[in-house]
Amino acid sequence: QVKSCHLSAALLGEDSEISQEQLYELLKYAALGKCHNAAQPSWCRIYHQSHLAGVVVVFLHEMSQLHFYRFYLQFKHLRRVFRHRFTLAPSANFPVSLYGEGTNLKPQNTPQGLTSTSSESITKNSDLQCDPIIQRYGEKKQGLTSYTLTLEEQKKNDYPIEGSPGCKGYISTECDQQRTDSSPLFGLDCEMCLTAKGNEVTRVSLVDARGRCLLNELVKPESTVVNYRTRFSGITRKMLLPVKTRLSDIQTRLKKMLPHDAVLVGHSLNSDLQALEMIHPSVIDTSLLFARSEGRRFKLKFLAKAVLGKEIQCEQKLGHDPTEDARAALELAQFFIEQGPTKVAELNLEMLLTAEKLAEVSQNKAVLQPQGCGFQEQLKELPPLSKPCFLDCLQVTGQKPLLLGRQGLDSSGLCQSNLSTSNKQILQRALEDVPLSKFSIIQFSLGPEYLASHLHAGLHEKVRSKLTDMLTIYAGPFEENFCMKSVKKEFMRCGPIQSLTVVTETFQPYVCIQYELLEAAQLAVECLNGAEVAGSCIKVQRPVTAAMLDCNVLIKELELDVENEGVIYVAGLKKSLTETDLQEEFSHLKDLETLFLPKDLQSGKHRNCCFLKFQKTQSAVDALEAINGWTMKGSQLRSRNALAPGHLWKWIWQMNHSNGKQGKHIFYEKMEQLSDSEQDLRKKVKKLDQHIKKLYRSLQNNTLCVVLFPGVN
Repeated sequence: QVKSCHLSAALLGEDSEISQEQLYELLKYAALGKCHNAAQPSWCRIYHQSHLAGVVVVFLHEMSQLHFYRFYLQFKHLRRVFRHRFTLAPSANFPVSLYGEGTNLKPQNTPQGLTSTSSESITKNSDLQCDPIIQRYGEKKQGLTSYTLTLEEQKKNDYPIEGSPGCKGYISTECDQQRTDSSPLFGLDCEMCLTAKGNEVTRVSLVDARGRCLLNELVKPESTVVNYRTRFSGITRKMLLPVKTRLSDIQTRLKKMLPHDAVLVGHSLNSDLQALEMIHPSVIDTSLLFARSEGRRFKLKFLAKAVLGKEIQCEQKLGHDPTEDARAALELAQFFIEQGPTKVAELNLEMLLTAEKLAEVSQNKAVLQPQGCGFQEQLKELPPLSKPCFLDCLQVTGQKPLLLGRQGLDSSGLCQSNLSTSNKQILQRALEDVPLSKFSIIQFSLGPEYLASHLHAGLHEKVRSKLTDMLTIYAGPFEENFCMKSVKKEFMRCGPIQSLTVVTETFQPYVCIQYELLEAAQLAVECLNGAEVAGSCIKVQRPVTAAMLDCNVLIKELELDVENEGVIYVAGLKKSLTETDLQEEFSHLKDLETLFLPKDLQSGKHRNCCFLKFQKTQSAVDALEAINGWTMKGSQLRSRNALAPGHLWKWIWQMNHSNGKQGKHIFYEKMEQLSDSEQDLRKKVKKLDQHIKKLYRSLQNNTLCVVLFPGVN
């Protein structure tokens, strides 16, 4: 859930299961943006990632989907607030696979007995004050005019200046200095060859603020080429042979293309303008913008990778691509302007550069013969490179990953030993520390006494049994020689049936019907109770068991679940209808967003029902009224509000088909009291839900919050 922000994702049917890699994609992009090759997740989209205040992962140790639905009523806040719910595909070692084996977060004991980790030692506010970027530009975000070079800075860095002795014969772009924060940016880059005259331009590229290439031209130098510098320039003798464009042609074209308030962006742009023999008053030089101490400069290739997550100037390519370089410089300037100096300083580029160099050394250490043991020790200190973890990246970039959890839960890979810590203490620490961190993992647990394997097996059986009861209805009484075919046909109009059997223990015949979907069973109770079926006025009811006494409450809560907002269930469809047919039939319904046609998970065939999701809740209400009693292709439709999201009905199907007793049902069950341990467990879960509520309410707006039920495997 993104608090007061936008995250869009598919919510119906088969899209409701995601893999650990997809979750990793989401967390990595949310935490790092475009840095470190992070990209938008393939399965959902975060809008305005740069506006995210932070990422919080709540890790419910060894709890699974089983716990969520067993204690569905107790998880009141969790299910009402978190709008996006997905089944996570099982993983052999969930924390390790998600956070990487190379995680360098070493938990430290605190006086309260908590396990907590924060990279405050890496970057503190006081450290930021010493950063060259903060010293030069301050902490506040500013417009682009604050980052253009002054006349003095241009002189100091060998830029061509109007009237200076070395610029005789240079052409002015004739742009004025009346730039504003909304002036257009243009990326410029040139490739040069060494001639008898010196460095002469042989290729020019210009891109606009959207990265579109406006100019990419080869240029014939005036003097004889002494060295083509093909390795860097990509220019060969063969490439220049047919070229007729001269420097004067390029100068004329650039003058025409650049508006009067244009701001040129480039990396060490002075050398490009010197080679072009042109003077331009408004420039942003990314080699100076990303300031370093003692006059040093970052290379464009490093900045592109560290800041933008882009690989440029690859060794496989022949020379540099000036369009690629111009675009990279432009995007770097845009990133700096949009994010501001503080965000850029928090990237901790110096540490990233050091880490990159050490990694290169580490990769080559097999062929190197280092002298002295100091170097060997340094190599031993290097973090593992085989499985990079984005929490490592966060530490290196100066962001503050935070880890809080109960100790003694070694199997999680997150915590160390001390059983005295409570969830309440963890919450208290989280309320204090999470606002200071960009990425937080908060681990809660029910405690080892509630996570024993025999208790887990008991929970599984209770959930399976209750779901089976909710999917099952009894109908009757019927006449002695009633027509089973008529009964089946009538009840199938409510949805797909898993099994239908005759109850022989009663004086008059009854039928026991087990549906595949909760909506189908509920429709049967609502539509057919008191109806005349196969010549008899029948009663339709669910089994009477201790577990079913709160069934109506549970049905109502499922109907109000945020995942079911604007979603309706439609039954009675002919199986011959395709998804395209249904799209046409329902096309007149207002605000229809998605149509999902469930399939049999074994045969792959379509069922005789579908789900419709509407953009507005009122449109779903109107559609319900329109569809009920509606005849489609000779078949009368029945409809109601959805009860079970896609991940739930798929899970129900798997539970039923993994159990050999499907289709059989015991009508009477021994009425036994809940055990003390389960009563305690309900209280624990309710308290846990309140902790999540308090934590969520304390988060800043635009915080991505993910709650994980990782299970035991």
